[in-house]
Amino acid sequence: MAAHDLPESAFEIVVIKTSGDQIQDRPLSEVGGKGLFTKEIEDALLDGRIDLAVHSSKDMPTVLPGGLAITAFLPREDVRDAFLSPKAKTLMDLPHGAVVGSSSLRRQAMIKRLRPDIDVVMYRGNLQTRLRKLEEGHVDATLLAHAGLRRLELTHVVTSLLEPEEFLPAVGQGAICIESRIDDQATLDLLAPIDHLETKIRLTAERAFLAVLDGSCRTPIGGLATLNGSQLTLKGIIVKPDGTEAHEVERSGEATGAEAIGKAAGETLKALSGPGFLAV
Repeated sequence: MAAHDLPESAFEIVVIKTSGDQIQDRPLSEVGGKGLFTKEIEDALLDGRIDLAVHSSKDMPTVLPGGLAITAFLPREDVRDAFLSPKAKTLMDLPHGAVVGSSSLRRQAMIKRLRPDIDVVMYRGNLQTRLRKLEEGHVDATLLAHAGLRRLELTHVVTSLLEPEEFLPAVGQGAICIESRIDDQATLDLLAPIDHLETKIRLTAERAFLAVLDGSCRTPIGGLATLNGSQLTLKGIIVKPDGTEAHEVERSGEATGAEAIGKAAGETLKALSGPGFLAV
């Protein structure tokens, strides 16, 4: 609206409930992974019921349905994970044997890597449900994306933040992306002025990295690309689900080669980890 000086009446917001929103009692890795957050929305795009779809980038599979593409990114929010606990100031301060709730395999594996003594349990539900469970004492702590808490103006619940140097975020964390039909020029023109170039460059590298590793909800992978002028640096990690072993990578180069940098980092980790790495 703002970019094109259009009235609110020029747009219609269609709320689509996805399978990922509705399945709350099982890990997503058991029932279909990331596509559960996009399938119903992409069906609506493909049959013309909607013209553009707004997603959390970290929910997006690396392979999209034919005819669709990520065509814009909004400026990226804070990428860090937030630590929430009434019992400790940081993850490392939690008492021995504490219980941490998380539905993310990446967070579960990285928590176990840093604190093998901690019991990590499955923790599904929307944000309000997770906060209520924490308050009621179902778990001693949980981790959530700081970006989501900032957008919902809930930063007051954050106990501390985990810096990327010790706890790499999920690929795409904090970035909202827009998906549309590649042959819909009118929508592409509408989106062009709000496409944030720095975020697009960073996410191009991160998604290329993830694609090489066949990243899904079944794989504990962290990755973050940063830009310093024209120089792009990507850091990545792959962790065994039980946290006992991890491999890390860092690759840098000109931002114009973002996709190649991401692919090279992914290939390096693939070679380091070997085919049986994720079998536990």
